[in-house]
Amino acid sequence: MTTEIQSNEMEIFEIISHGGNARGLAYEALTAAEEFDFDKAEDLIKQAEAELNQAHKTQTKLIQNELNGNPTEKSLLMIHAQDHLMTAISEQKLIEHMIRIIKKLAPEQK
Repeated sequence: MTTEIQSNEMEIFEIISHGGNARGLAYEALTAAEEFDFDKAEDLIKQAEAELNQAHKTQTKLIQNELNGNPTEKSLLMIHAQDHLMTAISEQKLIEHMIRIIKKLAPEQK
């Protein structure tokens, strides 16, 4: 049982880590867009999406384990990881929308 708990803790930390990386990259993308560097912003958003995909894969693995009769221990850390991931996803979507608005308002780039 100890090994399973440690394994789950590592997966929980993966969700937190990748979610945090995604969030940071999304905010970097917003900063790049504010500077009208849309190529950089697009690249950073793609990196953020890759981080979110990694976090989501880990989350899906834990969900599938639970559906197969191997539940993850419910803990404050797990709740934090879920909250962290969902916030990162929400913020990335909002930042993507903000970047589209900035593009529309940007002065003509030559």
